[in-house]
Amino acid sequence: MYLQFFGLSEAPFAITPDPAFVYLSPEHRDALAHLLYGVGQGGAGGFVQLTGEVGTGKTTMCRCLLEQLPENTQVALVLNPLLTPGELLATICEELGISTDGIAGSSKALVDALNAHLLRQHAKGRRVVVMIDEAQNLSPEALEQVRLLTNLETPKEKLLQMVLLGQPELRQLLQRSDLRQLAQRITARYHLKPLNQEESRAYVRHRMMVAGAQRSPFTRSALSALYQRSGGVPRLINIIADRALAGAYARESSRVNARLIQAAANEVQPSETRVRSNPWRGLAAAAAILGLAAVSLALWGP
Repeated sequence: MYLQFFGLSEAPFAITPDPAFVYLSPEHRDALAHLLYGVGQGGAGGFVQLTGEVGTGKTTMCRCLLEQLPENTQVALVLNPLLTPGELLATICEELGISTDGIAGSSKALVDALNAHLLRQHAKGRRVVVMIDEAQNLSPEALEQVRLLTNLETPKEKLLQMVLLGQPELRQLLQRSDLRQLAQRITARYHLKPLNQEESRAYVRHRMMVAGAQRSPFTRSALSALYQRSGGVPRLINIIADRALAGAYARESSRVNARLIQAAANEVQPSETRVRSNPWRGLAAAAAILGLAAVSLALWGP
């Protein structure tokens, strides 16, 4: 809608994890380094854990990792972890190209088929990695099944590397006493934080540049307001910035100012935030009504 108006070749703030728009802050580069170390020899067949709040870029890190894995790596990517242990086994096998015909109902048969596949891959000098997104949704039983898979090994090394990506609840889940064996096998872990104010500004400039902008339409005050309203969460930055660009286009304004950012944020964020932002206003109104009632009683009373 606003692309031509701002001289853009594509939408700069889509919420899909497009690799062309990836902005790696120092925090994200550090997280990616942990992931790459974990799935390499540093992982030693244990677990790699990446956590972060909603919208901080975990899925983007996952995509970046997939692009940088060595060619001799086979990956099973599990995007829907709301599965029983048996369904999870079947999904991993299917992702690795292992036929589950006739064995989908037997966990033992699935594990045997997976083990045979891993031994063949190991003989060819290939590594196998299982990546589970939204891992905080795994049941304790499914997590225990995942842990048992890391027991598949040769006399010298593990055959399978596991990567768990999830929200902070994943860290809480792994503190359960019945999952302590899994927690002890985590060889690399990282918690992804939101962008700081300067990184948020650089993030917006980067995405506008990739989209073809000759200059950024966002004023300094707009970028400050964008950081304040988004908290530095990339997904929220995208949503608010996209709405603000649409608002500027509707007003035929070539600049996006703080007022447009505030209006955009008010549209996309929960309404109760605005309703409760000034609780004294409601109290003052109530007090005024009570005051009028008291005056009326005094005037019309017996």
